[in-house]
Amino acid sequence: MTNDERPKTNDYIGTAMLSQEGVASPSSFVLRPSSAVETHLLDTQRAFDSVAADYDGPKGNNALIQRMRETVWQALTEACPPGARLLDLGCGTGIDAIELARRGYSVLATDWSPQMVERTRDRAAGAGLSDRVTTAHIGLQELDRLWNPDGEQGGEQFDGIYSNFGPLNCAPDLAAVARSCAALLRPGGKLVFSVIGRICPWEYGYYMLRGRPERARVRGTRGVVPVNMNKHTIWAFYYTPREFYRAFAPDFALSGYQALSLFLPPPYLIRLYERARPLCTALGWLDDRLGALPLLRDMGDHFLIVLTRRAAT
Repeated sequence: MTNDERPKTNDYIGTAMLSQEGVASPSSFVLRPSSAVETHLLDTQRAFDSVAADYDGPKGNNALIQRMRETVWQALTEACPPGARLLDLGCGTGIDAIELARRGYSVLATDWSPQMVERTRDRAAGAGLSDRVTTAHIGLQELDRLWNPDGEQGGEQFDGIYSNFGPLNCAPDLAAVARSCAALLRPGGKLVFSVIGRICPWEYGYYMLRGRPERARVRGTRGVVPVNMNKHTIWAFYYTPREFYRAFAPDFALSGYQALSLFLPPPYLIRLYERARPLCTALGWLDDRLGALPLLRDMGDHFLIVLTRRAAT
């Protein structure tokens, strides 16, 4: 089947499957947008492709990001024992996948950006962990290709699925992602996600003080929102933890959630963090001890949420 002949389902684009080497070629096919959803997906893919080469720097892995990352690692290792088979949704440059492989996990790392997939594959090879980290160029909107290959159910199942730093905010149909996660996860398996939150006091205050009230209110927007990155556009949805969980509730129990970077500033304010390290150390202490309390856990730059797959009935 040629690229133009590929069937379109629910306005989403198909993408390449795993190659024999464990990664799909970035040039497997050419996206040709024919709907608003497809255009948004292509815009988002191009945005992340454009930053893949330097995403390990301040844009993608500064000290504030790393602090949140380590909190997610801790939650994931508590939820899934070493040796578990994990699926990474939106792997970026592979920092999470490689760390988890070093801790004894086996990871299938996926991303909608082919350049990010290449970075992850190269990182795994450089670390000597290609046997523990395989990669696939596949987007959140097409996870059925993992559990329903060739139109026949019975694909691979996982012990845990994780996603870090907001790839799920870019999913055009979160309920469809939830259904795919239910099909891909064994009963009792865990979802561990960090998601960009709707209520971020730091962001609201920062942009209001800078005289940019429209920017301050962006996260309050219902529906998809254009976000600028590197002269490209990412199309994103913002959620409260309860709004997010609603899509997963039919098949998953809510195990818990907490705020990430509630008292600490968001990662894009890294310069403020670096200028006020003693104060931010204290704010980090508050994040760690108060971020899971009722009301407070509904705010923050991100939230960490853990869900458990219910037994099939």
